[in-house]
Amino acid sequence: MTSLADRADRLPRLAPLYVGGVQLGAYALQRMLTPAMRERVLRDCSTNVDNLRAGRWSTLASSALMVEAPLELPYALLLLAVLGYTEYAYGAWWAAAAFLYGHVGASLVVYGGLRALRAGARTRSAIDVGASYGFNAVAGALATALPRGRMRTGVGAGLLALAVRPYLRGRGHATFTDAGHLLALLLGMGLGPALARGRRRGLAHRSSQ
Repeated sequence: MTSLADRADRLPRLAPLYVGGVQLGAYALQRMLTPAMRERVLRDCSTNVDNLRAGRWSTLASSALMVEAPLELPYALLLLAVLGYTEYAYGAWWAAAAFLYGHVGASLVVYGGLRALRAGARTRSAIDVGASYGFNAVAGALATALPRGRMRTGVGAGLLALAVRPYLRGRGHATFTDAGHLLALLLGMGLGPALARGRRRGLAHRSSQ
């Protein structure tokens, strides 16, 4: 049986630190820099084509730590809830790995696609930062880690419907960021079974102690 001390040790720490840090960083950029300086910082931290083609691979990390503006409260709370639950239920390493896998994987695939399509100068240098790729990956992993049944089918279908919605509005409405969201979700869904297996092994280990 899980003790109170074990539960306290599993309380989310990484998720609040990440969401709080992103929010504080966004407020600091907004208050301390001029709009032009803030735009330059964000562009330098972006996983856009120009940065990656120039070998600035550090943007694969920096882009996940920056947002263009402070997160709206409902989204910030949802992000905290999803990441926090994943950290509590599966562990901080699993939560961080799923987030980074989706963020980096989707960013690289989008980069390759934009290069193959010979995207215009404006798209190649676009600001592309935020937590949304990682968030979609973690949400997808949680959905497919659910036990087989109607709930898993319904949650997965709902997430996919939201991800493909921009493509249903007509030609020209979907952006490369929308493609990244869909890719990250699919990458995360592929992690779900491994996430579930890891949780079952962890529960079996704790019950045997």
